[in-house]
Parts: sequence; structure tokens; C-alpha cells
Amino acid sequence: MEFHLTHILAFLSFALVVSHAALPPELYWNSVLPNTPMPKSVRDLLHPDLVEDKSNSVAVGKGGVNVDAGKGKPGGTAVDVGKGGVSVDAGKGKPGGTNVNVGKGGVNVDAGKGKPGKRTDVGVGKGGVSVTKGHHGKPVIVRVRPGPGPFNYIYAATETQLHDDPNVALFFLEKDMHPGKIMNLQFTENTNTATFLPRQVADSIPFSSDKLPEIYSEFSVKPGSMEAAEMENTIKECESPGIKGEEKYCATSLESMIDFSTSKLGKNVQAISTEVDNQTKMQKYTIKTGVKKMAGDKSVVCHKQNYAYSVFYCHATQTTRAYTVPLEGDDGTKAKAVAVCHTDTSAWNPKHLAFQVLNVKPGTVPVCHFLPQDHVVWFSN
Repeated sequence: MEFHLTHILAFLSFALVVSHAALPPELYWNSVLPNTPMPKSVRDLLHPDLVEDKSNSVAVGKGGVNVDAGKGKPGGTAVDVGKGGVSVDAGKGKPGGTNVNVGKGGVNVDAGKGKPGKRTDVGVGKGGVSVTKGHHGKPVIVRVRPGPGPFNYIYAATETQLHDDPNVALFFLEKDMHPGKIMNLQFTENTNTATFLPRQVADSIPFSSDKLPEIYSEFSVKPGSMEAAEMENTIKECESPGIKGEEKYCATSLESMIDFSTSKLGKNVQAISTEVDNQTKMQKYTIKTGVKKMAGDKSVVCHKQNYAYSVFYCHATQTTRAYTVPLEGDDGTKAKAVAVCHTDTSAWNPKHLAFQVLNVKPGTVPVCHFLPQDHVVWFSN
């Protein structure tokens, strides 16, 4: 599957200047959760231009807003907001660069990178957002197989999941979570590294199955392609009903994920993710001393989905136990894995991947799984 992530960068450039009143995602996190460290998995999905940088200066006056992020070098990024709209020049000291103009006619983004004829144009007007990509550079390639994810419990396992999905190894029984236990594991990152959009931008883009043609058009995705199939699958999973006892929600921005999680758990929360020293192939890992249970049995678990920008499938439940589990691989790789154990699986699909892998039946024993590195679990302190 192939997503043209340069298109998303254009949306982000636009988002930087449309509303100086709206907080960037990182600042929103800090304002709502000042005592909650941001996990690396979340920070990695923030667009660099939306991360707070003390070297940037912002001046607001009658003429509008001026932002200079030149970082002491000629070029840099300049944003001017006036009657004529917004102009952003991120030339980085070289001719070409990125130019964003916002006026009555909408938004124009030129990401020429200093070379003539190579540019990305974004027009935002009444009709929505249109993206045209003028250059023929190598796109970012993301390869996935469309189909339900292993952490959506209403679906039966597919043959592909049973035989080819590395997430199969992540499921285990709670009784096996003790020091000295050896497991065959492979911790994989989602190859779709699409970053978060600011909420005001994400909320302006359709996200429903009845708007798929419009969504494909906005992201220059060809109907019938692997990209289109994966985007459709993500939206339909988000629209499908949750299982009994769970509240589900698809967060299309970091701000909306924060709001959903804190609405269920309060603001005195922690957010954690699995951390691994380096990527490895499937190998034996040994559970080391120091398994730690997180407080309470209520949590919100958010799973990264494959989409053109960061979307998380979140579900809140009161029948889970979360743990941090220290692991060491045969090759010396160390991991601090997050494990979630579901104490009531009676409403899960009887043919779900976990039951087939572990050879147990719904509702009989707690079923656990390690979280991949780009998933997040929230819990109360």
C-alpha cells in the first residue's frame, strides 16, 4: 500500500497558520496532562513543525501574525497573516522551499524543495481540499494486508492472520506471565508512520464510509487500489459496533484521543507503550524479574490503524489488567513491554485469533497480549 505522505505535510503546513488560537497537539497534551509524560510512540507521530521549539518567535499585531522559525539561519520559516490571508515561506535558506498562501481563494502550498518543477500544491476552498503533486519522486511505500486487526474482538481470525501475522505470537495466558517464562516474540512497528493532524484539520476531513469517493479524491488514492482497500477497512472497523462491555472510539487526532481517554479515566492518568531496544526477527524472549501491575482494572487501549494520517482505534473497558513486563531476547535485546489482560472475553467472537492460538474458549480464562510499539494504554494513577 502506498500513501503519499507529502500531501499530509501540506495539511500540516496549512494547520500551522489557520488558527493561532488553537494549541498544537503537543501543547494541548501539556495543558490537559501536565503531569503525564508523553510516550515515545506518541511523540514519534507528532509532525516536527508542530512540536514546541523555543527558537521560534511569534508576533501578533494589527497586520496579523508573524512567525519566524529561522533558527538563526537565513531562510527558515516565516508566517505572515494579514488581510490578504496567510503566507508561509519555509525555504530553509534555499530558493524554492515551501510556500503557503491562504487567502479568499483558499490555500496554496508550494513544497518545491529548491528545485523548479517539483512541487506539491494544495488548494482549500468551498469544495474542500484538493492535492496535486507535480513531481515524480519516490513515494513513501507502506505495505499491509487489508482485513480486521487482531485487537478488534468481534471478528474471526482470517487464514492470513493465523499463518502470516506476527501479532499471533503476542497473545498468551495470564498464568504464564512470570519471571523465567520463555516466549517466541517479534515486536513490530506499524509500517504506516503517518503523523497526527491537528484536530481542526482532521475534523474538516470526511471520515465515513459514505464519503469514501471524496476521501480518495482528497488524498489522490485510486479506487480499487490497496491503499483504498485499507482506508475503507479502517473506516468500517471504526463504524462497526463494539462488543458488550466496551466503549469504542476512533481518534483521528491526538487531541481527540486525549479527550476520550480522560473522559473515561479522569485527568490523573498515565499513558504507556511498549519500548524495545531495536527491531529484531522472531526470537525467544525471557520474562525478567520486575513484572508490574498498573493500578485499577479500568483502562483505555488505543491501537494505531493504517490510514493516510494517524488514526487510533480506542476501546475503554473495566475488565482489563495492565502490566509492564521486562523482557530480554536471546540476542540481548531488551524490551519493556506493555501487556493487557482481558478478564472477561465472553462477548468475543469464538473464532477470534486469540482463542485459536491459545486453544481456549470465550469467557473461560483471562487472555493477555503484548502491545505493539505504536499502541498506547491509558490508566488511572
